[in-house]
Amino acid sequence: MTKQSIFGRIAQLAKANINSLIDSAEDPKLMLDQMVRDYSNSISDAEGAIAETIGNLRLLEDDHREDVEAAAEWGGKALAASRKADELRAAGNSVDADKFDNLAKVALGRQLQSEKEAKAAEPQIASQTTVVEQLKTGLNAMKEKLGQLSAKRDELIARSKTAAAQTKVMDAVKSIDIMDPTSEVSRFEDKIRREEAKVRGANELAASSLDAQFESLEDLGELTEVDARLAALKSSGTSEIEK
Repeated sequence: MTKQSIFGRIAQLAKANINSLIDSAEDPKLMLDQMVRDYSNSISDAEGAIAETIGNLRLLEDDHREDVEAAAEWGGKALAASRKADELRAAGNSVDADKFDNLAKVALGRQLQSEKEAKAAEPQIASQTTVVEQLKTGLNAMKEKLGQLSAKRDELIARSKTAAAQTKVMDAVKSIDIMDPTSEVSRFEDKIRREEAKVRGANELAASSLDAQFESLEDLGELTEVDARLAALKSSGTSEIEK
């Protein structure tokens, strides 16, 4: 993945409107799970790309620093050669003085080359530094978005579980209303009352049977009395006839 593409992807993901995406999703949980995976993968890719970009920047900075140090070093050599040439020329040794002046010129040429290379690298270093900072900012934004996504997903799962539990409770309440347990109790009570009434009827039937038996006994007693009185009458009538 190139630096430009990873930068564009970071910018796109960092600007993502999570709430809007959730609202438009058919299954928000599945969408959030996928987004968390996408963000995690993108962050991993971004970290690799940014690390590479930072590495290249550090190489540029190292080369720039070496060019600056080389320029300073060649400048010092040029100065030393020039002074040596001046000393030799003052001593009347113009031949050797010219040699050292030529060495000073070579050193100055190397100094100019090193300064040129250092100066040419500075805009690129500045540009790369800006890019690295932008990438770091975008990466941090992605990580924040990932945190938001994870929190949203966890919240959604918790709310889904709560809603499911509430639905179960409501379904149970509805089933209780449909079954109407009070009517079942009423029917059971009616059944018991009928059984109690049956027992009462049996008791009354048994009692009426006993009453009939006792009544028959009373009737028998009355008949016995009648017979006794009839016998008495007959006995008294016989006595009068004999007189």
